[in-house]
Amino acid sequence: MYTLAHVSDPHLSPLPVASFLELAGKRLTGWLNWQRKRHNVHDRAVLDAIIADVHAQQPDHIAVTGDIANIGLPAEYKNGRAWLDSVGAVGDVSFIPGNHDIYVSGCAEMAERGWGANMRGDGGETFPYLRRRGPLALIGVSSGVVTAPFMATGEVGPAQLEKLGALLDRHKGETFRVVMIHHPPVSASPHHKRLIDADAFKAVIASRGAELVLHGHDHLNMVNWLDGPDNARVPAVGVPSASARPGMDHDAAGYNLYRIDGAPGAWRCEMVSRAIGEDGKVAEIKRGALIG
Repeated sequence: MYTLAHVSDPHLSPLPVASFLELAGKRLTGWLNWQRKRHNVHDRAVLDAIIADVHAQQPDHIAVTGDIANIGLPAEYKNGRAWLDSVGAVGDVSFIPGNHDIYVSGCAEMAERGWGANMRGDGGETFPYLRRRGPLALIGVSSGVVTAPFMATGEVGPAQLEKLGALLDRHKGETFRVVMIHHPPVSASPHHKRLIDADAFKAVIASRGAELVLHGHDHLNMVNWLDGPDNARVPAVGVPSASARPGMDHDAAGYNLYRIDGAPGAWRCEMVSRAIGEDGKVAEIKRGALIG
């Protein structure tokens, strides 16, 4: 049995001190939103408790589906590197960026410099990248793009989608294929936070198949079922922000474990959801068969 942990949207706090020049443009609106609301939601002590619990479960690999940063300040990429190192070794932690990581122009380059080691495949390739781990083919797709103020949309783009389809085809029938993306293909968020090319992404899954799609962004526990080839159904699973205090608008901080067993054509996957409670302790809240 192989165990994969899925963590998302850590939104590292506290927000670094920013200079006047750094707060130009979209960063200013994000900074104001942080001061007004988001600093009450994202708690480093909560995040630390979640990651400590992940480590206690001893997963074989950890997938982090975006949004380490908040408003794309340069210091956030340095802090994010230290945080990723605390989560696990580079080969044991796979990361894909979210909209807050690619917040304004220049953020993609900072993310690559700071976090690139966790965003590359076994052959050194970038998005979409492939990492083979045990029975898994982990495929990382980036939906993080620069957007206007008050927008949080994502886009994969035709080039990535074409390569994603080829990777899914290449590893069909021999691995348990896990696609990691930040924006959900089926979203509970408003229109201005959607995945713009969700239909095109779902069309790739429908024609090529996958065993599991992991995402973040909506800060909710959610499972949606995508069409796959030959009447198959592919679970697309989202988790809450890993730093969200209990009692806020969205689900309290949590993460999922996927316990994968079986063989091609007869995979089994049990999903275990764990979350933080009002008492500050992390405990199991749900368990059940996701596949098989």
